[in-house]
Formats: sequence, C-alpha cells, structure tokens
Amino acid sequence: MNLIEHIQNAFTTYLQKTFNATEQQLQTCVFQLNVDEQKADFGDLNTNAAMVLAKHLKTNPRQLAQKIVDEFKHDALEKLDIAGPGFINAFLTTQALQQLGQELHEQKQIFFKLAKSVPKKNYNIEFVSANPTGPLHLGHGRGGIIGDVLGNVLKFLGHSVNQEFYINDAGNQINKLGMSFNIRIQQKLGKSVELPEDAYHGEYLTALAKQCIEQHGKDVVNNDDAFFQEYAKKALLADIQQTLSDYGIVFDTWFSEKTLHTNSAIEKALQALEKNNHLYQKDGATWFKSTDFGDDKDRVVKKATGELTYVAADIAYMQDKVNRGHNHLVMILGHDHHSYVTRLHGLQKAQNLDQYPFDILLYQLVKIKSSGQQVRMSKRTGNMITLHDIIQTVGKDVARFFYLNRKADAQLEFDLDLALKKTDENPVYYVQYAYVRTKSILNKAAQEAKLANITADDVAHIGRNEALVLKKIAALKDILATIGSNHQTHTLTYYLIELATTFHGYYAKNRVIELNNIPESRARLLLVNILKETFETIMDILGISKPEKM
Repeated sequence: MNLIEHIQNAFTTYLQKTFNATEQQLQTCVFQLNVDEQKADFGDLNTNAAMVLAKHLKTNPRQLAQKIVDEFKHDALEKLDIAGPGFINAFLTTQALQQLGQELHEQKQIFFKLAKSVPKKNYNIEFVSANPTGPLHLGHGRGGIIGDVLGNVLKFLGHSVNQEFYINDAGNQINKLGMSFNIRIQQKLGKSVELPEDAYHGEYLTALAKQCIEQHGKDVVNNDDAFFQEYAKKALLADIQQTLSDYGIVFDTWFSEKTLHTNSAIEKALQALEKNNHLYQKDGATWFKSTDFGDDKDRVVKKATGELTYVAADIAYMQDKVNRGHNHLVMILGHDHHSYVTRLHGLQKAQNLDQYPFDILLYQLVKIKSSGQQVRMSKRTGNMITLHDIIQTVGKDVARFFYLNRKADAQLEFDLDLALKKTDENPVYYVQYAYVRTKSILNKAAQEAKLANITADDVAHIGRNEALVLKKIAALKDILATIGSNHQTHTLTYYLIELATTFHGYYAKNRVIELNNIPESRARLLLVNILKETFETIMDILGISKPEKM
C-alpha cells in the first residue's frame, strides 16, 4: 500500500466509524489527488465526503466539513481546509512528498499494479475479427488498438489475457470470395467475364490472381470451388496477419469458425438451448427466442435448407470461450454492430453463462482528412484506404496513438497532415520528445561525478516544486485501475500527453542540473529518472517506441 492509498484508507475508516457511512456512500466519497496546476491552492488531495454524507445525515455540508477537518488527522497531512459549500482540501507535508518520491523510485512498476490480494481474472478479448475476404481497412485500426492496449493494461495489472481473432472462414462470404477470385483469374487469362455486383471488387484479388497463375500455371482455372476459396482465404488471412504484426498486434489465438462446424460444437449448443425451450420451429427453420431476452425479433439459427447461421456459430463460440477457462469475456465491435449487443447478451443468458462478465465495446467510424478535406472511400468498389496504407504513410507509432486518442464512442477524424508533422503539434512527437529529454538530462548529469549514482536517499531534498510532478506520476495507478474496470483505453493517451506537459512545465521553471546546489540537483535528477521510467511504462503499454534521440 502506497502513501496515497494509506491516507485514503484511513479517511474511509474514519467515515465508517464516525458517520456509519455505507459502502455505496463511501464509493461516492472520492478522496483523490489534485493534479491540476491551475488549482494548486486547493491542496494536494480533495474530497466531496461532506457534500455526499450531508444528504444522508440531513445536515449542513459545511458544518459537516468543519467536523471532519477538526477530527481527521494523518501524519502525512499538513492541514485540511474547507472550500465552497463543503469541499475539503488536504495538503501533504514535505516529508510526505519525499516519501511518495521514495516509493515511486523503489517500487517502480509495482507502484502502479493491483495489490496481490486483488482477485485476478482470466480475460478473453476478441477484436478485429475481420472476414478474411480482403485487406484490413482503416476502420479496423481503431478496434485493433483498443483491444491491444486493453489487453496490455490488463496484463500489466496482473490478469491473464488471451487476445483472440475470430476467423469467419465458414459461410457465404467465403463462397463469394472463391467465386470472385475465380473470375479474376479468368480475366487475367483473357476471358471475357464480369464480376457480379455483389462480388468482391477490390484490386487485391487481381494481384492475387496473377500470383496464383504464376505459381500454378494457366490450368489453375480448372480447379474446383474449394481450391479458389482456400487459396484466396489463406493468402488474405496471411496479409491480415502481416498488417497486424506491422501494427504491433500479436494475437494469442486465431480461432477458426469452421472448427465449430466440424467438431459438432454448434449442434451440441443448439441441443442444449432446445432442451431449455429456447428454440422453436417455423417455416422449416429453427429459431432462437431472442425476443425473450430483449431483442427486437427472434433469430434464425438453422435455415430450412439445413444451413447454420452466424448466430448459431456465436452460440457455440461463446460456450467454447468459457470451456477454455476464460471467466471474463470482452468483445470489441464497430458501431454498426450495435444491434448485436442485446442479441449476444441474450445468448449469454440462454446458455446460463450470466456468472461470466461479458463486456461489448463499440467504437465509432474513422474518417481520414488530408489537406483539410475528407478522403472518400468505398469498400464495395474496392476504392478503400487500408490499414497497411496508414501504417506505411505515418508509421506504427503515430497510427497506434492517433487511433486511440479519442473516446471509442466518439467519431474519429484521422488528420494525415498532423500525423506527418515533426513538431509539438503532433502528440506522438510531443510525448516522445519529453521522454528523450529525460534521457538527455540524465546522460548529461552522469558526466558529473557529484551527480552520479542517484539513490533513494536523495529524496531528502524534494520540495513543493516537485509536488505536481510526483502527484501526476502517482495518478497513473488510478488511471490504469480504472481502465481495467471501464475499458476506456483512450484515457491513457490523454494521461501521457498531460504527463509530458507537466514535465515540460516543471523543466521550464526549475533548473535540474545545478552544480552550485548538488543536493537539490540530485533530488531533481531522481525525479527525472522516475519520470523516464514512467514514460517507458506507458509507452510500452501503448506499444509505441522509445527513441534514443530526436
């Protein structure tokens, strides 16, 4: 338990004993770090406890705040003040700031992790899961980075995480792919044949057809449908995997939908639902009673022809995840899948899997802007911007950061002009420059014998000038824990930018290397080293590189 947590726990215990506060009330009584430089006069920690409990106790909040200020004591707090109608501001002692610096220096990443006593979960995070019928388009980059960074955060916190890509390699889309590919091969061989309107029109199939002919000769056109389906699927899936690798995403599991058909998993899942009276027959088809679970209509799981639908596969797939030991499921989908949310939760309840948390995150559209104008694209005609194009144009670091630097349920505008800038306007350049600056300062200081071998003892000269930076660094613990519970990964990019701003502001006002004041310089170098390590932790979680120089 670090110093801040110790203060918070002591305060919570005081509220429980003094006011008989309930668990629900205590969750609302926040006692959090103040990391706003503009509000430095409002203390180092703030709490709304008096405002919250006054309603329960039917008393004046300012009078209640006065009682708290008079009674609550902690060695790390210099004083408590009342502000406004009943907010309480707490001020840390200089010794407390030094203790916080020592904890950050000695504990390093452990400072930011969950306590060993916190139960750890086994997560399955499914994301991207694009049909292997073409290259990943620019929108897939957003779901990809949300899932990857969420997985990184959860692993950092100590949970087990399986990042999974669901390969939709069964059904009509693969038949259509094989047909489209066959026609492209015929066209390359000089035959006059047109693609149907609903076929895959992307030029990627033309390039693949050329490759296939070179590999197998002109007689390749005589192969059966299964050959064209498998060849195209395998090649396009390999392209998807390479793009994701270039993007810095490595999946633990590539799960084939086809296996659910071949191992009878779907039939077994449907039998279980039928036994529990969740299926019925109509017009020769088998239907899932989806409306019993809040859906707008029931869903076909087996057509009159005997063909199984994707809903049937979803049933078996969900059960399969649980059978593999995952006790917390996460699925990341584009906003156009919003109707799936109720349906999937209905399938969860129908299979009696309610005890396993199942979070579905939806992300909004991505638009590309260049030279101030939106770039148009059409997936059907093949006129599309691929994720590969984005990575090649701006690089992995910028692509990952830009895709994440907006709340998932807000539309994202990817500004190519900004992404290509090598100035502070580009947030990636800005944070990487802050990191490089910490290394430069430490390298320069290492050349002075009196500034070498910085240790925890050097915290003795940390003072109020270092308070904001220390508090900002310490706040990362709550940021990561909150992402672990609400999955809002964009807050980590926001935090990294704010940390860089805090550091730049501190460096502009405080001389770090000052040979006329060695004790103070050593304390500030300790702080810069903590900053460097914190930057490294966040950048590793975000999957962006840590340059040596810029």
